Amino acid sequence: MKQACVIFLVSLFTMPCSFSMKKPNVLLIVCDDLNDFIETMGGHPQARTPHIRKLIESGVTFTQAHCNIPICNPSRASFATGIYPHTSQQFGFEDWDKNEILKNSRTMMVHFGENGYHTLGTGKVMHSRDRQEWKEYGHPSDYGPFLFNGKDKIPNLSVPKPFRDDFGIIDGNFGPLENVTNKKSSDTGKNYRWITGGWKKQREMKYNSDEDRDPTGDELNAQWAVKRLNELAISKEEKPFFMGVGFVRPHTPLIVPQKYFNLFPIESIKLPKILKADVEDTFKNTVTSKEDDRSGDRGTKMYDSLIASYGGDRELALKKFIQAYLASVASVDDLVGEILETLNETGLDKNTIVIFTSDHGWGNGEKDYLYKNSLWQESTRVPLIIRAPGVSKEDKECEQPVSLVDLYPTLLDLCGLSDNTMKNDKGRPLDGFSMKPFLKDPKNGKWKGPDYAITALYKWAQYYDPAFQNYSLRFKDWRYIRYENGKEELYHTAKDDHEWNNLAQNSKFEKKLTGFRKQLLSIIPESIPEKTKSNEYWKDQYFKKNPSADTNADRTLSWAELTAHRKMTEEGKKNPTK
Repeated sequence: MKQACVIFLVSLFTMPCSFSMKKPNVLLIVCDDLNDFIETMGGHPQARTPHIRKLIESGVTFTQAHCNIPICNPSRASFATGIYPHTSQQFGFEDWDKNEILKNSRTMMVHFGENGYHTLGTGKVMHSRDRQEWKEYGHPSDYGPFLFNGKDKIPNLSVPKPFRDDFGIIDGNFGPLENVTNKKSSDTGKNYRWITGGWKKQREMKYNSDEDRDPTGDELNAQWAVKRLNELAISKEEKPFFMGVGFVRPHTPLIVPQKYFNLFPIESIKLPKILKADVEDTFKNTVTSKEDDRSGDRGTKMYDSLIASYGGDRELALKKFIQAYLASVASVDDLVGEILETLNETGLDKNTIVIFTSDHGWGNGEKDYLYKNSLWQESTRVPLIIRAPGVSKEDKECEQPVSLVDLYPTLLDLCGLSDNTMKNDKGRPLDGFSMKPFLKDPKNGKWKGPDYAITALYKWAQYYDPAFQNYSLRFKDWRYIRYENGKEELYHTAKDDHEWNNLAQNSKFEKKLTGFRKQLLSIIPESIPEKTKSNEYWKDQYFKKNPSADTNADRTLSWAELTAHRKMTEEGKKNPTK
């Protein structure tokens, strides 16, 4: 009996800590369109982010972290499922949860929920369908506030034409919140007011001054997170939690309280380092049309339109936009500070893993480009800071190229959860690798992943064959880009961190170029031709475009109804008066 007790006690003390201790909580903070305009990251010398800097000083920063596709929907679908776009074929804005592979693979939120965690989120973590991923959900994505003239949402009054007309209330909209109570619209004769909220439901937002106003959508998300963290700290709930907080800023419209604009007087704004005519040795324009926004060359058009709106004064135009971008980043920094302060005050920081990142970056005029969705550094690089109590070092940097697809396996490794995230054999295993070794040893951690970060480019299409897309490989010292038409860019980033000098046409680097080309082509899948669509598929597509064809209103379109509707439509074209 004594021997049995001794064996029991020995096994108890040698048991892995994950069985004897509560698993760590997880706090994932995701911004939108945030590049390296953060203190210590070197993106802009005037960045004001003291709270994010404090997080950097308490954890490990991955200085070459990159997104896997630099546009919202597919990027978030990729990192939330841990699956590359070229694996899932989710390159665009189609509903990610209808994708055959992604819908049969668990998101990190669902997987943690099924493994004993209480999952709760607020704001924009996924691009859409956030509510279904969390057991508890706060506020929907809110891109506001917007100025309202009594009839339509419009860009801020200070935004000049043609930029405001070309890009509207989202991308053509920046400036401070202001009191518009006594200002009338010449179009409607009604007083302007501010409105905000999700796309389905919006509300009026009071703004008399920075001190007398309603909270913005991002502020509501921070308040929700603070409230729930305080409640979780005193709760007797034994479950660990996984909390996601998604901030929209600095996504356009770049509208935040005046106090943040005051931090960056327009006359003091410094422009990023931009090489004149830098775009001339690049080839993105050969696969995207400047006239077709869907295909992804929106950045060139935005750049040209912004400068034209300021009478061709490039410096003033970029200063105006960058001022709004810096102000938006500073506003998010304050909210991050509130959340982190709550963690510290409640003691939750001692057992909570904190991750701060963004879905992709943003170009602010480099290469004559003002947007995301390029394969250059400004679009692909993201901030990635991880603080894992008892694991990560403090105030350290890791230079190993990693990507957002590595987040999921890292969290599973840190929390001791299974890496089987497939719902069934139609799903796919995780593409990424755990970054935990770099949290313990940022310089020499034993990394099982590749020596590159791979990024794909979004270009609108009805079908995405992964073999015929545009890709970038970012190595520690090099970036290689290959476009779908075979044109290439090569940058020696160790000597050219701004990616100014495309070496792909230089015969001295032919061997290096050939090696990178061979490596990329070995990574991406062989061609996956589009499957022939069934007749039922085309009937469903017709129904989506012509809901009135459902004459008996049973929400199902029969072939007889489709035939009758087509016949009626054709007769209407032949005889319009009838």
